Amino acid sequence: MVTPDGHDGLLGATEIRLLADRLGVRPTKQKGQNFVIDGNTVRRIVRTAEVGPDDVVIEVGPGLGSLTLALLPEVARVVAIEIDDVLAPALATTVEARRPDLLDRLEVVHADALQVRSLDGPAPTALVANLPYNVSVPVILHLLEHFPSIRRVLVMVQLEVADRLAAGPGSKVYGVPSVKARWYGDVALVGKVGRTVFWPAPNVDSGLVAITRTSPPETTATRAEVFAVVDAAFAQRRKTLRAALGQWAGSPAAAEEILRAAGIDPSERGEQLDVAAFAAIAAAQGRE
Repeated sequence: MVTPDGHDGLLGATEIRLLADRLGVRPTKQKGQNFVIDGNTVRRIVRTAEVGPDDVVIEVGPGLGSLTLALLPEVARVVAIEIDDVLAPALATTVEARRPDLLDRLEVVHADALQVRSLDGPAPTALVANLPYNVSVPVILHLLEHFPSIRRVLVMVQLEVADRLAAGPGSKVYGVPSVKARWYGDVALVGKVGRTVFWPAPNVDSGLVAITRTSPPETTATRAEVFAVVDAAFAQRRKTLRAALGQWAGSPAAAEEILRAAGIDPSERGEQLDVAAFAAIAAAQGRE
């Protein structure tokens, strides 16, 4: 879909800098602001997200609107959550100027995404975002927890974080984010993005992470109970589970008893277990 004058309304590098200058915006590391200046990259994100005309998409940190403008023609609604006091009110103005025909599909929520637990209107079905590097994992886990209607996630994050999220048991970078993300669904690294598509250019490359919602492991334990085991197991990565879970269980001996009840070798380490094993440990502790 293009506008009557033949363009798709996306922001280019020059337009983004001019818009930022007009708004008096200077990207800051504190807020993790790196604006995408390449139209092909935002088109790629939307295409990879596999969203369609029935989707209600949450976008966190829309910034100057590069990805927002690419999403709006493809979906039913974009709920853009922006914490910045200048960028939040400016987003609708930008969309109205470039794609006025799509303005009614946009809702801007001026808030910290980590504090958002409900939204007005239709339930969101997808999360698609270029996430600020400094809060990417907490934002993903928070929204998946509070919005079970989200079935698909496609986020651009720091490549190191993307690798951790997508890592499987036994990997050197497998850890707390890997396990907790898999509580919610299947996770995959589906692409890499160079640093030159951003302004300002970060010092690292980025990765595209896809999550497809699935049912959590069958367990009598709650999500919070399972996550507590995960946190304890990785707090001391080099220790065996018997030692690492000693404080959580009350003592190493109690931890060993729980682990054996769950069918887990106490000499294993946390990085060797999948999410189902952690759920089994939490459930076994509840039976003690």
